[in-house]
Amino acid sequence: MTAIHLKKLVKKYGETTAVDGIDLDIEAGELFFLLGPSGCGKTTLLRMLAGFIDPTAGIVMFGDTNVTHTPPNKRNTGMVFQSYALWPHMTVAENVAYGLKIRKDTPTEQRKKVIEALGKVQMKHLAERKPNELSGGQQQRVALARAIVVEPDVLLLDEPLSNLDAKLRLEMRSEIRRICTSIGITTVYVTHDQKEALSIADRMAILKDGKVQQVGTPCEIYQQPVSQFVAEFIGETNFVPAKPEDSGLRTPFGILSSNSKTEAKEVVCSLRPEALVVCNAPPAENGFSGTCIETTYLGELAQHQVKVESGLILRVTEVNPSHLGKVGDTMHLSIHPKDVVPLPSNGAPVSVAKTTVNVDILHAKVSIETELE
Repeated sequence: MTAIHLKKLVKKYGETTAVDGIDLDIEAGELFFLLGPSGCGKTTLLRMLAGFIDPTAGIVMFGDTNVTHTPPNKRNTGMVFQSYALWPHMTVAENVAYGLKIRKDTPTEQRKKVIEALGKVQMKHLAERKPNELSGGQQQRVALARAIVVEPDVLLLDEPLSNLDAKLRLEMRSEIRRICTSIGITTVYVTHDQKEALSIADRMAILKDGKVQQVGTPCEIYQQPVSQFVAEFIGETNFVPAKPEDSGLRTPFGILSSNSKTEAKEVVCSLRPEALVVCNAPPAENGFSGTCIETTYLGELAQHQVKVESGLILRVTEVNPSHLGKVGDTMHLSIHPKDVVPLPSNGAPVSVAKTTVNVDILHAKVSIETELE
């Protein structure tokens, strides 16, 4: 297994800096995600790992080997593209064997390795079919088999599930996790899908404007984000302005205790909607009340909007809901100190002026759009 080390990596296109001085260590055998919004530099970074793009500055190490300027065919990497890139005139087996032919493996070796690779992705029984006879998920498995059959040191995945429907995406998440774990290969996976990263990754790096904002396990990044950008990007949250005092964090609706310490004079607190608990009466610590202005019932959960003092509107997710009150009812809330995360204020206002809830009944989806004032 091969570790990856990136040192001061930079890529510029004229005056535009796509990757800006990234230092990153990816452990051998790790399933590592590069996550961020469009234009953050994650795909550029992946292509520098593959050797398709030369960096403007910096070093790429595979283990103890400097591969910064090594051509792609000499790096021993396997890559799965967003578009699958399968040869339409070849069978599944022939597509998977293509890289082995380029490496001039013997026909006997090719057959053996192709059978093993197809077995790992559960596609052995479809070896003689053509790509146009396969579903999207099956084509993705073939692309993955083609990448791993050459026994690469590093596997690179460029948004491999983006062309699949929602149901197939869920199925392939666990399949990719199973395959990468079973073969023990160092894998770098690019996506903008937060749920995909949270459900599969060993660790992840959050990127913005070509820079790494935070590196950690999914749990670390979700529960302890280091900035407002990370907290909002990796999941839904409420931002509440606060000032640290000896007794805790003073918010517009009272003092909140937090397990996290901060030295900043002014902060915003990240309160995840699912961490806010609906209760019969506010407890003495970290309890407060507000007015229910909207409730969306979705069976296993309900999403509430609660207006608290100063006009701030909090989004609250209640699992197995029992508090389906009417608009105008008083709603009592509490939150555990570990779920109150103070973050450096970036100067952006956090008061909610207007919140719009869009419900897609057919697909049981809810989207919430919030305008800040």
